[in-house]
Amino acid sequence: MKKLLYKYRLSALLSAILLSASIAPAKADEVILYPFDPVPQKLAQYTRNTATTYLNQGLQLIQAQRVEDAIAAFREAIRLEPSLAPAHYNLGLALRQMGQLQPAADAFYRATQVDPKFALAYANLGGALLEGNNISQAENYLQQALKIDSRLGVAHYNIGLLHQHKEDCKKAIRSFQKAVKYSNKAPEPAYQIGLCYMQERKFRRAKNAFEQAVKINPKYPEAHYNIGSILYTQGKHEQALDAFRKAAAANPNYPSAYYGAGLVFIQLKQYPDAMRVLEYARDLFLAQNNPQWASNAERLIQQAQNFTYQIPQ
Repeated sequence: MKKLLYKYRLSALLSAILLSASIAPAKADEVILYPFDPVPQKLAQYTRNTATTYLNQGLQLIQAQRVEDAIAAFREAIRLEPSLAPAHYNLGLALRQMGQLQPAADAFYRATQVDPKFALAYANLGGALLEGNNISQAENYLQQALKIDSRLGVAHYNIGLLHQHKEDCKKAIRSFQKAVKYSNKAPEPAYQIGLCYMQERKFRRAKNAFEQAVKINPKYPEAHYNIGSILYTQGKHEQALDAFRKAAAANPNYPSAYYGAGLVFIQLKQYPDAMRVLEYARDLFLAQNNPQWASNAERLIQQAQNFTYQIPQ
């Protein structure tokens, strides 16, 4: 597979089914489970048995969050049995989890070469290419995934991201809706639908989509935050504050939640509370290398201080 140039990252969804002959699928961090039948293994062969042993060890290491050791195990499985498609696929997932997009894409590509009918491998290859801004190749592989399995939610999701990247929200929404249909336990498609409707300023539909996302995953901070943002713009400050609190509860290190709460407290003229949460937001933004939003928070802190001095004692 020729080298791919990665310019910047999109949050493409990578399916996290970890395939093996004898153990249940394992869930890797920051990826989502999708139902998929394991690839049959010919366990009668001694070499394949040994390779499968390493594959299963890799899956167990993923469960134990020992990703680097899992990568070594998957590579050993591939060395022993280069035609073991699940080993290539799981190596790709593990490398993706480590942020190594190019090696991950190469591993997914090898999985498709070993098993040309491996729809998930095509979908994840397309997702990795999409993250690297290789749009044309990404689209080709995603379409190939759907040609093999038209009900593959992760492929529809990644095509939705592709349309979103092209600023075609209507096509993106249609793809995300298919992803919702075929992957109804994944909150990300509904969330992305909400973002598209936000861009189109269809706030009621956006709020409905974000609420669908948090119904699937109540600990989805970005979805709670966007619900709060919509409520804030509608002047529903108490409801917005509740949504921002849910965002912070879902992820205490999510600075936008505290920033949003600070805006609400200013509107409610609760300036000491505003300064408290905005200072926390500022410090989190700085810790996460986001100086622009840290500066925005600092300006709001100064505004809240000025309002405080104007309150009669």
